[in-house]
Amino acid sequence: MTNGYFQLINVPPGGFGLKFYPPKDGGEPLQLAEVLEWLEFVKIPYNAKLIKQFLDSGREIACQLGKGECPAVRENYKLTVTPDSMQAVVRFYPASERGERMNYNEFINDLKYKNIVSGIQPEMIQAHFQGAGIYCTDILAAQGKEPRQGTDARIQYFFNTDMRVQPTLREDGSVDYFHLNMINPCHVGDVLAKIIPEDPGEEGVNIFGARVKPREVKRASLKFGHHVELTPDKLAIKSQVEGHVMLVEDKVFVSDVYEVENVDISTGNIDFSGSVQINGNVASNYVVRSGGNVIINGVVEGAHIYAQGNIVIARGMNGMGKGTLDAGGNVIAKFIESATVSAENGYVNTESIMHSDVSSGDEIVVNGKKGLITGGRIQAAHKVTAKTLGAEMGAHTVVEVGVNPRLKKEFVDLQKEMAEVTKAIRNAQPILANFTEKRAKGANFTQEQMKYIRSVAAELEENKNRLIEMNTRLTDLQQQMDDQRKASVEVTGEVFPGTTIVIGDSSMVVQSNIKFCKFERVSGEVKMVPL
Repeated sequence: MTNGYFQLINVPPGGFGLKFYPPKDGGEPLQLAEVLEWLEFVKIPYNAKLIKQFLDSGREIACQLGKGECPAVRENYKLTVTPDSMQAVVRFYPASERGERMNYNEFINDLKYKNIVSGIQPEMIQAHFQGAGIYCTDILAAQGKEPRQGTDARIQYFFNTDMRVQPTLREDGSVDYFHLNMINPCHVGDVLAKIIPEDPGEEGVNIFGARVKPREVKRASLKFGHHVELTPDKLAIKSQVEGHVMLVEDKVFVSDVYEVENVDISTGNIDFSGSVQINGNVASNYVVRSGGNVIINGVVEGAHIYAQGNIVIARGMNGMGKGTLDAGGNVIAKFIESATVSAENGYVNTESIMHSDVSSGDEIVVNGKKGLITGGRIQAAHKVTAKTLGAEMGAHTVVEVGVNPRLKKEFVDLQKEMAEVTKAIRNAQPILANFTEKRAKGANFTQEQMKYIRSVAAELEENKNRLIEMNTRLTDLQQQMDDQRKASVEVTGEVFPGTTIVIGDSSMVVQSNIKFCKFERVSGEVKMVPL
């Protein structure tokens, strides 16, 4: 494969010009701009239109440029260096018939003169000088060494870090609440996590011999709590106890698990910093508090369960109108009846919810054979999914999405607190104004009066600062609640009349039976669309 090229030659009778050689075997054709640039470089007058006419013919042909002897033009070249200084590419141009060729050493010295000292490609350059010449063709003259990019350090965990495990739906439509694998058991000496160290990479060098550094890589550190120890090389952590491990905001925690058969008269109330596993039931009126997860393999009857992590009840919750479930994470139960349930930062998953107040900071999924929500109030930040909403007998059912219950409560409480602080500011301002007025008229005040005035002024300043902070937080909460108004309610079965759907600050009451539908907030109103 040979690119098209040109040469300055004698053109009889009595003149000189350019001879054009067309490409061979798929080579690149000669470009007019390159020819004209070369003629400018060697200072030979030309007629661009005439040259284009001959070049476009595509034949091996000579174009006369002038009269007299052909000028003696030495072989020359054009050198191009890439912006990153990692490559130098040369294009050689042939000497005229009377001109001299360059030699290899001369060209190498030229490169050195241009400070190109690294990655010179002798074989590719010699291929030009040892033969008849390779002209009007890009030849790699020098190639720098690219830096080898390193990799950031990372942490490898040897336990399940995704705690959003959903219950398994069996083929018969029931839900398996017994095999959730939500607790990661660990033993003394178990490696919980280790650092895969960073690879800094290797420096490269450009064609001018300058070092090229790879990108900076990130290091990693292990964060952990109680019952965890760092290995001597500081690259891994191990458990010091028998318990369970969890990852909370990139920090590894190990908790002992307190295990009992039942929570009743034999145990009394339970308040434990780690996780609690109850193999049987929780009797009415008893309280279980846990700093981790609470796993109950039986039923809960009118009891109160509090967990910073997840609450799992394999056989369900009958609250008897007084029972509560309060989880920092997820709540999973076979059924929920006559209870108050909160999953502050997680989801709720169950087969049925009856006459209960249930709230979730994420979503509420009611599936399985029944998939029923009837009676009570259901609140979720993002989504509620169920087979059936309401009941034929008209049990009052309210389903609300688009507002995180925790955020909404904080918003309402903050508004009340702001009203109280504003009232305190208004009450203090006349007192200070009256004091200032009397003092300007020369009134004297006792030491006790001055002490009182100073306390009023200090309290006023403190309340003003509190009001600024509360206004900022109120705006932030409003923004968060506005962002959640894309929430929806999905019904895979039927919605009965009388059911109220609330999305953000909009609501609608279902007037007739509707099947297989989805409720969304559109243009400030709750709308029903088919699934």
